[in-house]
Amino acid sequence: MDEDKAQIAHRDQDEQATSQRAAILGVSYLDTRPIEDTLPLVNEVIEISTMHKDRIVPIIGGNESLTWQFGITTQTPESFIKELTKQYNDVGHNIQFFLISNSGYRKLMDRYDPAVEVVYDDIQIAKEGDSDTIKQVSKTLDSVGSDKIFDYLIDQADLLTASDIHIENQRTHIRIRMRVDGVLHPVADLENDRYREIISSLASRANISTASTEPQSGHMQKEITRDGKTHLLNIRIETVPTMYGQDAVLRLFNFDESMLNLDRLNIGKTERAEIDEVISHPRGMVLMVGPTGSGKSTTLYSIINALNTTSRKIITLEDPIEYGISGISQIPINTMEGHSFADGLRAVLRLDPDVVMVGEIRDADTAKTAIQASITGHLVLSSFHANSTSAAFSRMIDMIGVNPIFSSSIRLLIAQRLVRRLDDSTKQEYEPDEATKKWVQNVLKDLPPHIEKPDLNTFKLWRPVSSEASPFGFIGRIVIMEQMVVNEAIQRFLRGDESDVHTEIIESVARKAGMITLLERGVLAALRGETTLDEINRAI
Repeated sequence: MDEDKAQIAHRDQDEQATSQRAAILGVSYLDTRPIEDTLPLVNEVIEISTMHKDRIVPIIGGNESLTWQFGITTQTPESFIKELTKQYNDVGHNIQFFLISNSGYRKLMDRYDPAVEVVYDDIQIAKEGDSDTIKQVSKTLDSVGSDKIFDYLIDQADLLTASDIHIENQRTHIRIRMRVDGVLHPVADLENDRYREIISSLASRANISTASTEPQSGHMQKEITRDGKTHLLNIRIETVPTMYGQDAVLRLFNFDESMLNLDRLNIGKTERAEIDEVISHPRGMVLMVGPTGSGKSTTLYSIINALNTTSRKIITLEDPIEYGISGISQIPINTMEGHSFADGLRAVLRLDPDVVMVGEIRDADTAKTAIQASITGHLVLSSFHANSTSAAFSRMIDMIGVNPIFSSSIRLLIAQRLVRRLDDSTKQEYEPDEATKKWVQNVLKDLPPHIEKPDLNTFKLWRPVSSEASPFGFIGRIVIMEQMVVNEAIQRFLRGDESDVHTEIIESVARKAGMITLLERGVLAALRGETTLDEINRAI
């Protein structure tokens, strides 16, 4: 909207300046805005090349009074005007010239000589060691116009379902990489002069500086239209100065509210029942744990969507807001400017919310405020950086100390990872070797009784097979979850009833209550043919 207003204001200024110039030159002025989209074209009067070179366009040609009218600009040569006037007068025709703005000239020329839309090849992701594909993609990107390269990169990343675009300055070139299904792939090596074009487009749209010597954060949105359908892409930008220039990482969030649905996350029946039971209560705390890029935000948003009814007041505090969801109040917390989640949380609790989501618990003040909120009639959802549910408990105790209130507030911890899903149409079954069998048997030896254990003597595994549709043999990703429901035995650690508090002890107590670890969940998924052991070891 602001961009449209700026364009209208620029056009108004252009027309005003042209009108004043026409008065000075003693030439009739014409505002082409009312006619430039509907004016009948007068073709084959002047060569297109001449119209470009001498900045002139026909407006009316050979009417009943044999009068011809042309639009000229301040750059049209006086000698050309005199020559054209003589040609028409010599054959008994009248000729008139009107001074038009440069903007009007370009609009009319776009109709006389429409730009040919160039269709560039789609980007292909190179496999390891495949330098030919990187060279081909680099050649394609180098051919894209300077005004289109940034949009082309984003469009192609969306087409590849990439979650990130990495733009990295090297000594001799610009390296472009994209993260697809959680794995970073090299895409292209560009000439250094393309860097200025990309970073300028990025800076103007994300409101960041090209000359900054400090790390910067920005945000932009872009509508993507494909196959007649349009979706909104939220893009978070992080830049950091390096030896050769500013490196940038663009995180892409395909905003589709229908995707934020617990039913679409392929959560197991047991885990889903635990989530549903906990969030059905009006108070308590749910913590999502895992590294960056493990899908914590998507799961939290999906839980919020499940709770999003007209009878609930839901408020989120986020840094930054990744998805806009209708029906809830979302508050940005800019920690770079000194704002804190704790201050924001204290403020929103006065707004009588039923559910509060805190983007991330990063310090003791936020943790204590969130805990206090969760025991005073609010359901609090948040994320926390830890490798597992038991590690999250241990870290939280280190952060806030032994806290009896925490023991009665925390209801559920969810640790998760995203692993690539095998393409069912191409995956290949194989017999694992003895060392792999023994490793799997050891990992799954202590599965709780309520889990159906596969035959660990005769199991098969699957490997990826590439195809045109899935170059790496994988399509999309699946969620691997570890869920710890906080029971009396776990609460004892939080109240200080147990003196020996560390990750292994907490995990052991949770496993006795039936918790299945991330590694166990992952290996079971591999045995079902959903993914590979290599993926599980990479992610978990």
